[in-house]
Amino acid sequence: MNATLVSTTSIEPASPASITAAGGPLQPYLAEFARLAAERTAEPTRVAEMRRRAIERFAAVGFPTRDEEEWRFTNVAPIVRASFRPASDDASGLSIESVAPWVFAGAAARLTFVDGRFAPTLSFVGDLPDGVFVGRLAEAIEAQREEVSQHLGEHRPGNRADTHAFAALNAALFRDGACLLLPRGARIEAPIQLLHVATGGTMSFPRNLIVLGEDAQATVVETYGGIGGRAGIETGESLTVPVTEIVANANANLRHVKVQREEREAFHVAAFELHQERSSRVASHSISLGGGIVRNDLHAVLAGEGADCVLNGLYLVEGRQLVDNHMRVEHAAAHCDSHELYKGVLDGKARAVFNGLIHVHPGAQKTDAKQSNRNLLLSSEAIANSNPQLEIYADDVKCTHGSTVGQLDEDAIFYLRSRGIGIEAARSLLTYAFASELVERIPVEPVRHALEEFLFARLPGGEVVRQAV
Repeated sequence: MNATLVSTTSIEPASPASITAAGGPLQPYLAEFARLAAERTAEPTRVAEMRRRAIERFAAVGFPTRDEEEWRFTNVAPIVRASFRPASDDASGLSIESVAPWVFAGAAARLTFVDGRFAPTLSFVGDLPDGVFVGRLAEAIEAQREEVSQHLGEHRPGNRADTHAFAALNAALFRDGACLLLPRGARIEAPIQLLHVATGGTMSFPRNLIVLGEDAQATVVETYGGIGGRAGIETGESLTVPVTEIVANANANLRHVKVQREEREAFHVAAFELHQERSSRVASHSISLGGGIVRNDLHAVLAGEGADCVLNGLYLVEGRQLVDNHMRVEHAAAHCDSHELYKGVLDGKARAVFNGLIHVHPGAQKTDAKQSNRNLLLSSEAIANSNPQLEIYADDVKCTHGSTVGQLDEDAIFYLRSRGIGIEAARSLLTYAFASELVERIPVEPVRHALEEFLFARLPGGEVVRQAV
C-alpha cells in the first residue's frame, strides 16, 4: 500500500504567511479552512498536503477577474460579494419527498449529499458485484484505499488544481462526496445516481472520484438540485463548487450524465477531470438548466492508444442566466477519437460562453477529433460567445471544429404556419427539434424523459409540441 497514504498528519492552517496576510472577500473561505483543519485530527499526508497547497494558492491568487483571458466573459463579482454560510453538520433535515424532483427510478444505487454532506436516509446501495465500492469519499480516504491515493487530484495538468481558484477551493474545503471504485471486469448494468442538493444560503464543495478498472463498465448520473427556504433562508442563492474526477483504465466503458437544475439564484462552478487509458470508451453528457452563474471547466486526457471520448452538452438559459463551458481535450496517444457537440438555447438577456480547445500532442498520429458548438438565440438581447480552437503537433490527423450562432429559420416558421400551426407553437417546435438532438442521446431513459418534460414545460405551447412529437 502507498506509504504516503498510510501516514497521517494534521494541518496548521495559520502558518503560511500568504494565508494569514490575505483578507477581504477571501477571509470567509480561509476561516472555513481553519475551522475544518482544526477538526481533522489526522488525515493522509498526501491529502493534507493537497489541501495546504490549494489554500495557499487560493490565498495568493484570489478570485478570477475579467482581466484574465479565461474569465473575460464571465464576471464572478456576484459570487465574491455574496455571503454564504458553511453547511450544517446535520444533513438529515430533508425528506425523500423534498428531493423527489431529482430522483429517478431503477438506479442500482443512489448517494445523496445535502450541501456537500452525506444524507444516509436519502441514499441506498443495492446488490453490486464483488469488489465494487460505492460510498462516501471521506470513508474511502479514511479507509486508506490505494485507488484514492493514486488518483485523487492527480490528473489535472501540472497539478492545476492548485492554480484554478475554484478548484483550489474545492481541494482545500471538500468534506465529502461520492466515490466509485470498480475492480477489473466489474459490470454494473443499472445506473448509479450521485445526487447533490443545495439549500438556500449555503456554500458546499462536493468532490466525486470514479475509477473504473480494466474491462469495467458502469453508468453514472450526476445530478445537482436546489431547495430554497431551508433553515429560514427564503432564497435559493447558494454556492456549489463540485469537482468530479474520472479514471477509465484499459478497455473500460463509462456512460456519464450530469444534470444541473439548481435554483435560478444559485452559483455553480464545476470542474470535470477525465483520464482515459488504452481502448477505453467514455461518453459524457452535460445538461445545464438552472443557476444564475454556471461555469463548467472540463479537461480530458486521452492517454492510452485507441481511447474514444464523446463529450456532449446542452444548456437552456433565459432571463439573466449565464452559462460558461470551458473545455480542453488532450490527445496524448495515437489512434484516439474525440467528438464534442455542445448546443445552447438562449432567451431573454441570457449569455453563454463556449471556449473549446483540442490539443494534439506530438506523436498522437491518426487522431480523429471533431468539436462543434451551436447556439440558438430566441431573443435579440441574448448573447453567445463561441471560441473553438485547435492546437495540432502531429501531421497525420483528422481534426475539425466549428461554431454557429443564429436565430430560428424564418422559412421553416412560415412552412409550419402554412400548415395551420400558430407562430408561438411553430417557434417552439423548431426550438424543441434543435435541443432534442442532444436529449435523445441521453443513455438513461428516466433522465431523458425528465428532460423532455422540462422542455415541454419551458416552451410556449408545449402541449402542441408534445402532440407533434
